This record gives sequence, C-alpha cells and structure tokens, in this order.
Amino acid sequence: MIKIGTALFEACEELERERGISKDVLIASLCDAMVAAYKKHMHVKEAANIEAILDEQTGEIGVFSTKVVVKSVEDPDLEISLEEAQEIDDEVEVDDEVKIEVTPDQFGRIAAQSAKQVITQRIRDAERNNILNEFLEKKGTLTTGIIQRVENRNVIVNIGKTDAIMPQREQIPREYYKPGNRIRVFVLNVKETNRLPQVVVSHAHAEIVRELFELEVPEIEDGIVEIKSISREAGFRTKIAVWSNDPEVDSVGACIGPRGSRIQTIVGELKNEKIDIVRWSPDPVEYIVNAISPARVVSVDIMTDDEETKDALVVVPDDQLSLAIGREGQNVRLAHRLTGWKIDIKSVSQMENEEASKISNYDYAEENVEERAVDSDEIQEEIEEEMNQQAYDEEDIQAEEIEEEVSEEE
Repeated sequence: MIKIGTALFEACEELERERGISKDVLIASLCDAMVAAYKKHMHVKEAANIEAILDEQTGEIGVFSTKVVVKSVEDPDLEISLEEAQEIDDEVEVDDEVKIEVTPDQFGRIAAQSAKQVITQRIRDAERNNILNEFLEKKGTLTTGIIQRVENRNVIVNIGKTDAIMPQREQIPREYYKPGNRIRVFVLNVKETNRLPQVVVSHAHAEIVRELFELEVPEIEDGIVEIKSISREAGFRTKIAVWSNDPEVDSVGACIGPRGSRIQTIVGELKNEKIDIVRWSPDPVEYIVNAISPARVVSVDIMTDDEETKDALVVVPDDQLSLAIGREGQNVRLAHRLTGWKIDIKSVSQMENEEASKISNYDYAEENVEERAVDSDEIQEEIEEEMNQQAYDEEDIQAEEIEEEVSEEE
C-alpha cells in the first residue's frame, strides 16, 4: 500500500466546492490511474481482475488482484490454491474470491505521474459534463451575462462557468454591445465539443419578451393571464397577444400595470422597443381587429372558409391606411405573424373605387350584350332577304329556261 495522507481528500473537497466536481469522481479517477500505471509497469494489456482500492481512513492506496480459490491452479494470474488463500484468510473455501495486493515496489513515482495525467483529464471531462448538463437545463430560458468582447461581429458573453457566443443574426440592429455591460440573453442552443460546450445565445429572440412579462406580471406567473402569441422585430416593435382566464381580470391592464409601471420596466429592458399589447380572441375577426391596432378598422372580411388558407381583407379609413400598414409594412407583417392570418389591407376609397370599377365593367358588359343582340337581329334579317332574293332569282331563271324551250319547239 502507498501512503497518500489527508491532503488528497482535502484537495478533492475543495474541487467539489469550487467546480462542483464530485469527490467520488476524483477518487475513482485516482484508482483508474493506479490500474493504468500498473498495467504499463507490468507490461500487460488485459487485466480485468486488477483494481485499485483506496482506504480513506488510513489514507493508503494499493493495487489488488482478484483471484478464485481452486484446488489445483491452472492459471496463476486468475487462480490461487486453497493453501495459499488460507494464509490470507482462514475462512476461505474453494470457489471463493480473494483480493491479493500486487502493488509493485518503488511504484509511487510511476503511479504519481500516471495519476496526474489521468486525474487532470478526468477533471476536465467532469467539468465539461457539469457545464453541459447545467446549460442543457437552461436551454430555452433567460439568463444574465456580462459582455466580454466582440469578435468577427459575434458578441462573446460570459454567462457563468463558460462564455457564450451571440451571432450577428441574434443581435438587435444598431445596438452597441459594450464590454463589461450586463445583458439579459436567451439560451438558444448548447452544442457538445471536445473542449467546453458551445452555448449560443440571443438578444433578439421573441421568448425574451415572454420571460420579461412573466417576471414583471404576477398574473402571468400565476396562470391567470396567458400569453397566446408573440411576434417581434427586435429593436423596433413587438406585438403580444394575451388572454385572461378570469373574467374579472383585464389581461391588457394587468400587463400594463398601475400607471404603466410594468410595461415601462419591460420597455426599458428592451431599450425603448415599442410594444403593442393585444387582447386575444377566439373570434378571428375580433382578433385581427385587435392585432391591427393602433389603427382603426372599418370591417374585416374572411375571404375563405379554408382553415389552412386563412385569408382576410381588412378595410380601414383613408387616414388610417398608412398607420395600419406601418413603416415598410411592419404593422401588418407583425399582425400576420401574431394571428397566423394573411391580411390584405385596403382603404375605404380603394374599396369604393373597386366597387365603381366593377359596376362600370358590369354596365359595359350589358351594353355589349344588347349591341350584340341588335346586331344579331340585323344579320338575321339580311340573311332572310338574301335567301328570298336567291329564291326570286331561281324562279326567274327557271321561267326563262321554260320560255326558251317553248320557242325552240315552235
């Protein structure tokens, strides 16, 4: 047995406190290192019956070989005679197993070198697995980090035990990410690598808005108010549809808070991004009207009964058309994502012009029909006159032929 002392156990306990690596993992790593060093020292590749045992009370570790007690030994590496086994333990019998210490002399230095390499690698593996498991649990949630640096348009954010990467597509446009600033990010994905796990975070994800509302609005956390849908264009505008399961609780009012305190906190967290809180409704017409806000709506026509198509025509006052569409179509685009309906917006004047155009086209079509009917009658009369004329001509020809025949006979 090799004397280790209590320093090893103290180091294991310290690593467990600082890095969250279990003491049992470190002790198991040391035992595996001892077995690996023994195989290398004894020049054996396979030694399934070799194991290292650590006595925590005495602080000693040794290498042991497990052998089966037999009457006649055929394989000395796996078997031991009954007489030799009884020298170790008087009560052993045939077919029992005994552990025999096989720790080589002057084995301490060799074992220490091997143990250092194995334990270092095991610590890295255990640390990587701990971080991987921790952030796999955090995947799909909001966390707080500190901006470290910007590399190749990617923002590196420290989120605890590792650095996460925020790609450019997950950043808010025109946002300046200053190193040292705290930032709230959404954990998008966790990828296992040979080194530390790669964590991908987002500052533009719509779920950030959901998490912020859940933090600021107790009714949402309690399940009284439910977030039905979110559509976001990060840095510009967000629409969020909410619904109250309690008729006495106003879903929109609960999200706004007393004197707008709750919504102001969320807007401040999102760097003054505009937020439209929309009341969700099972009626698609009412839901679309709410989603188009702040523009006023004259009417909503569902263009088809097909649930998969979901086309709707929204008519708004002339002075509300630009507001309903939004800058570069942003308002209607967000409303479409929020409701899942394809929305076509037209003003009252456009609808009136279309109706007038339809009526004009209809009148023109009727006139053409009448003209064609008149033309048809005239053509019919001409055909009848022609046919009558032909009949007259044929009679005249026949009369002339008869007169000629009579004159010839005379």
